[in-house]
Amino acid sequence: MAEATNPAATSLPAPTISLPLGLDVIRTYSGALICLEIVFGGLVWILVASSNVPVPILQGWVMFVSVTLFCCSLAYLALFLLGLADRINTDWNFMDMVYHFMALLFYFSAFVLEAAATSGVHKHYMNMTMCLSKPDTNIITFMDFRQYSINVVATIFAFFVTVCYGCSMFMGFKRWRK
Repeated sequence: MAEATNPAATSLPAPTISLPLGLDVIRTYSGALICLEIVFGGLVWILVASSNVPVPILQGWVMFVSVTLFCCSLAYLALFLLGLADRINTDWNFMDMVYHFMALLFYFSAFVLEAAATSGVHKHYMNMTMCLSKPDTNIITFMDFRQYSINVVATIFAFFVTVCYGCSMFMGFKRWRK
């Protein structure tokens, strides 16, 4: 009598993972970039929130993107740190590329909106009083110097996060194509 094979055991392919699991993932360039995405994304979130969101229609999207991708990148890194990626049968190289592509699109839009909100400030200081003249752009924002300075730094960090997500997407694309 022949023993029947279990069809469920033979039908699912093994997961495709090029990144190491555990703490070794942090020693790779991809793991280091994910850590930078988390740190810089958290800074964007903190900086925009500390400026009291003076332009909520633009900076609301920046806050949404920074908080959402901070949590998603933290969960993504936790999958590799805890070794859970090995238990989920999927092509992790493809998922890595798609995740970082979507994150790149979202963060690029957030960077552009944060830069627009910051560049819309039009002030002339005369004897420490604010005088408003005709703006050069269609966006007018009213920020004090503290809010303006915080938003400039948030714009710079949003650019850094965008570059990190772009590099991660490129590295994920190279791993996927192999």
